[in-house]
This record gives sequence, C-alpha cells and structure tokens, in this order.
Amino acid sequence: MLEVKQVSKTFNAGTVNEKQALREVSLTLQDGEFATVIGGNGAGKSTLLNLVAGVFAPDSGTISIGGRDLTHLPEHKRAQFIGRVFQDPMLGTAATMQIEENMALAMRRGQRRSLRIGITKAEREQYREVLKILDLGLEDRLTSKVGLLSGGQRQALTLLMATLRKPDLLLLDEHTAALDPKTAAKVLEATERIVQKDHLTTMMITHNMKDAIQHGSRLIMMYNGRIVIDVSGEEKKRLTVPQLLELFNKVSGSDEADDKLLLS
Repeated sequence: MLEVKQVSKTFNAGTVNEKQALREVSLTLQDGEFATVIGGNGAGKSTLLNLVAGVFAPDSGTISIGGRDLTHLPEHKRAQFIGRVFQDPMLGTAATMQIEENMALAMRRGQRRSLRIGITKAEREQYREVLKILDLGLEDRLTSKVGLLSGGQRQALTLLMATLRKPDLLLLDEHTAALDPKTAAKVLEATERIVQKDHLTTMMITHNMKDAIQHGSRLIMMYNGRIVIDVSGEEKKRLTVPQLLELFNKVSGSDEADDKLLLS
C-alpha cells in the first residue's frame, strides 16, 4: 500500500545549516499493516512522514501509495488517499461547529457540494454509531460544539474523522504526545480498534518506546536519517523497552539515546 524507494532529503543544502534528514530510505507497508516509527530528535521520522504526506518533495527517490506514484503530487491532491492526525488536538476540528457538522465535513471531503439539507436523519444515525467505537459518550452529544470538548476528546474525534472515508494510508503524527498519559492511552486504544476494524494501512510516529512496542504489527526505529531497526511478528511482541534500547545502541553504534526518547 505504501512504497518508499531510496528517498533522500537535505534541508538548507550548501549552507552552514545544512542537515541531511533522510539518507536513501526505503520502506514498504503492506495492505492493513500498522507500523510504529520511533526515534530521537533529528532521526528523520517526521521528515519521512511529511514526505509521504506531500508537505515537501524528496531530493531523490520515489513514493507510491496503492500503486500510484505520488512523488510529485502536491499535498492537497494526496488528501483523497491519506488521512492524517496531527500532534496538536486543536488542528483537526472546527471548534465553533457541532460534532455532527465536523463529521459531515469529513464524510463529504472530496465530493461535490450542493444546496441540499445539511445533515440527514440517516447520516446522523451513522455518525452516532461510528462515535460509539471511541467509548467516550460523544454519540450522545452530536450537537455539542467541538470547542467544548477536552483535548483528548477532540483528538479522538479527529482520528475518527480522518478514517471516516477509509483512506488508503493513515498517518499519525505523534497524535497522543500532547495528551496526559491516561487520555493518551484511551486514544491509542481507540486507534487500535479503528485500524483493526477497517483494516487500515497505518504509520504512527511516536517518541514513546512502550507505545511503539505495544501497538501496531511492526516497529521501525530511525537514527541519523536511516532505518536502523525493523521488527515485526513474534519478535516485536517479545520486545521490552530495555531490549529495544540495547538493540538501538548496538545498531546505531552509540550508547547515548535522545533525552526525549528516554524520558518517554
């Protein structure tokens, strides 16, 4: 579903601030595969996600989704293939609109607009049913303004909106980093339920090693612009945080993991 081939990206090339963010990275995600991507600051994980999303183009290499070469397709045109949830819970929803109005916008993304009545009774029932998967009671608050929700509730709603039309690829950009641990755990549980229910191909960026191990079917660790660890199946299930740190130290040739990575 996702194929990244020999992708490289350098920022501020030819200046004193030159930074080679990605170094000939190749990655393939099969249909329905849920990969967690972890790494310290400057490892290249966010750059990889932004290249896939179309925020900027690679210097070299290709990016394909569902067999379509999207390497030079602008970000707004990739929206029909990609669902994305950002780190900031405030970014994915319209605060002054109701929950059902936000969901209607997400459901009709990419469709032609008309002057017909806003939300039908059948649509409202559909929204109520899909909201139940979040287990937050939002199915009984369809007419509440989104601005009245907590950060965790808004992020969970954003996640649901990003997956309503079942994208070819779901990108989760540290989508629980701004939440408290208890709320983050609930959003991650909802993420697992949605991804499994709809068999969504997913890439989740995180700093949290425990979350990277516990969630998804595959774990990828990046260091210095390269993929240094790629485990899945039983090998991933058996991993512990100390083992992952030891493995990282071995393949990176460094015993100094990033502070944010360790603290998470």
